[in-house]
Amino acid sequence: MKTILLIEDDTALRENTAELLELENYRVYTAPNGKIGVEVAKRELPNIIICDIMMPELDGYGVLEALSADPETTHIPFIFLSAKTEHKEIRRGMDLGADDYLTKPFEEHELLSAIESRLAKAELLSRMRTDPSKKKEAAVEIRNLNELKNLFDDSGVITSYKKGEIIYRETAPSNNIYLILEGVVKNHKMMESGKELITALYKPDDFLGFTSFADNFPYQETATAVEDVKLAGMSKHELKAILGINRNVSLELMNLLSENISEIKEQLIQMAYSSVRKKTAQTILQFVRIMNPRTDDTIRISRNDLASVAGIATESLIRTLSEFKKNGLIEIEGRNIRILQLEALEEVE
Repeated sequence: MKTILLIEDDTALRENTAELLELENYRVYTAPNGKIGVEVAKRELPNIIICDIMMPELDGYGVLEALSADPETTHIPFIFLSAKTEHKEIRRGMDLGADDYLTKPFEEHELLSAIESRLAKAELLSRMRTDPSKKKEAAVEIRNLNELKNLFDDSGVITSYKKGEIIYRETAPSNNIYLILEGVVKNHKMMESGKELITALYKPDDFLGFTSFADNFPYQETATAVEDVKLAGMSKHELKAILGINRNVSLELMNLLSENISEIKEQLIQMAYSSVRKKTAQTILQFVRIMNPRTDDTIRISRNDLASVAGIATESLIRTLSEFKKNGLIEIEGRNIRILQLEALEEVE
């Protein structure tokens, strides 16, 4: 029988949820606050933990941090349960390493589905970590990078962000890796001068958030949605377990990350040595290929973002755009930029 630890300070909700789970043939331990919850978790080592965020004695974040620091409890799947629906609260929990979250009030099927999916994934990862006889079987399930992406899509935690929302901040713990399902994301840093520098752009089917596989290693940049974005997230613990027994997937991922580094180097060389005209032209083309790859036609992007990627002043960018428009290379309507002569723009020096 699978065991569940439910940490919830609302007596009625705690008792009603425990009864529901017991009817589904789970053994349920309960705790009225975070401090007692940590004690029960370390004593009983449940198969999964469901924990409220706002509680007396010790809040849900404190519970997760305490259990993540203990080798005996760090791999127990952890689901946050909270009435807070703001993205910043959800993001903080996911950054700390939570596996999933549910917002109150929740439907019975939502709770049971979250528990079942997390237990199933935990079982797979446990076999990968501890049972050598199962390594080959587990490896067959994830044979290449596309199947890894499918795992993100099918089993990862799905979150959505509106245009302009921050996904994670520089210096926050990098405990999760993301796959972009929809939209475009920019990585950026703030320079000492106060100027923003965009270091990379990511499109659907790209991975986001790679820094180091060391626990709690900080993100080196801030990630922000350039347009409405949907992401699938997976903890580094889960990803390390998969890569640790699958050489092919690890090599494919290393090749992908190496290509990303090469692209960033090319961008830095362009920013350092190209003319303002070439920087502007290449940046427009870069945004078009990422944001509108099917048509190579029109983008809607802020002039500040264009200038930040190009590494030039916004005023210089605007003057160059006006020159391109006068020469018939592009068409401008408000924020929209439409390419009229693709080959000519590619040949700008």
